[in-house]
Amino acid sequence: MGRAFEYRRAAKEKRWDKMSKIFPKLAKAITVAAKEGGTDPEMNAKLRTAIANAKSQNMPKDNIDAAIKRAAGKDGIFSEITYEGKASNGVLIFIECTTDNPTRTIANIKSYFNKTPGASIVPNGSLEFMFSRKSVFEFEKQAVDSIGIQSDELELSLIDYGLEELENIQTEEGEILVAYGDYSDFGKLGEGFEKLGINIKKALLKRIPNNPISLDEAQLSELEKLLDKIEEDDDVQAVYTNVN
Repeated sequence: MGRAFEYRRAAKEKRWDKMSKIFPKLAKAITVAAKEGGTDPEMNAKLRTAIANAKSQNMPKDNIDAAIKRAAGKDGIFSEITYEGKASNGVLIFIECTTDNPTRTIANIKSYFNKTPGASIVPNGSLEFMFSRKSVFEFEKQAVDSIGIQSDELELSLIDYGLEELENIQTEEGEILVAYGDYSDFGKLGEGFEKLGINIKKALLKRIPNNPISLDEAQLSELEKLLDKIEEDDDVQAVYTNVN
């Protein structure tokens, strides 16, 4: 249906595949989920999803188990914080962080913006209405075909679980389907996939721009320098922009 999925998807996926960076981020997500809802994945949908995402990135089981155990210790105390900013050419940036030291995190984030001409942090809440928060489930079309369900049948089956939209995307690895629902239906939609027996490749809460903009190659290149600095920070879990 033409929804702007994510800024420069291929480039971003390539960056996030660097294991030295992705594993700590995945571990934090697991620890936070276990801290919030308990360490039993069967009873904690958020933890179940965090573990599934970690496994999709080939994170070793020992790392996953260690992240869950960390939730019971003092070093398992993390805060989830968001920051908002603007850059040149009308770019809006929404940053989600998980940190055990908010003072360090905001100092780092501010430094990235301060060192970028035309970029600045804005008060929290300034950009909230510019993005829609959605549950996003990504899975291979082959996973659906293997259980004998057509896309239209899948759509009908998942509507009762909160499905709003089903998008088909062609990637270098093959055809994938992306399901969207309201962020409040994350657990319910995940349950729907489990009942249908469909293996989810990724499941995340994402902020999707309501009014995406386009930039030329020079502008995109300049923006990517700032995004690279932000995304490489260990405390940053996700970065969203209003760029197509």
